[in-house]
Amino acid sequence: MHRTFTTTSVVALLLSLTACGGGNAPSNSTTDAHEPARPGTLAGKPLTARAAFQKMSTTVPTAKLTGTVTAENDPNHLLGRPNEYTSKVTFSDSWVPAVQVTGADPGDVERGGAIEAFANPADAEARAAYIRGVAKSLPALAEYDYVHGSVLVRVSHYLTPKQAAQYESAAATLD
Repeated sequence: MHRTFTTTSVVALLLSLTACGGGNAPSNSTTDAHEPARPGTLAGKPLTARAAFQKMSTTVPTAKLTGTVTAENDPNHLLGRPNEYTSKVTFSDSWVPAVQVTGADPGDVERGGAIEAFANPADAEARAAYIRGVAKSLPALAEYDYVHGSVLVRVSHYLTPKQAAQYESAAATLD
């Protein structure tokens, strides 16, 4: 009897966590016109990944835009899906030694990074938490992740902490 209760409790808990974790519930991305702009927004509207990159690249000139992710070329198949990024760009960084990324696909974060823009900050935080969880179990996928408002900046682990900190500072300017 006790084992049945425990198994049932675990199944119920897992089902409730799954229901909260990225289902088809629409994101609340509306912003009151009188509300002040939040971090990661432009005039109260979420930044696009391209706009965020353009702003950040003035602070980190070693970053060069390498691609724009579309629904057709998204390797993760997340673009535009409920609670996922609404736009994404990839970039290279000349600080990353070419020998370190030989064989890496164009657009891989390890070549420099990626910027993912979301409808709201909660979705950006959830994506960052997911990536950190995966990287914790697979250290080869480690990266620096910085969330500012509705924008997630993902940076190559081949950068030194001091170099990556420049991206962190640049992400903080996305107001």
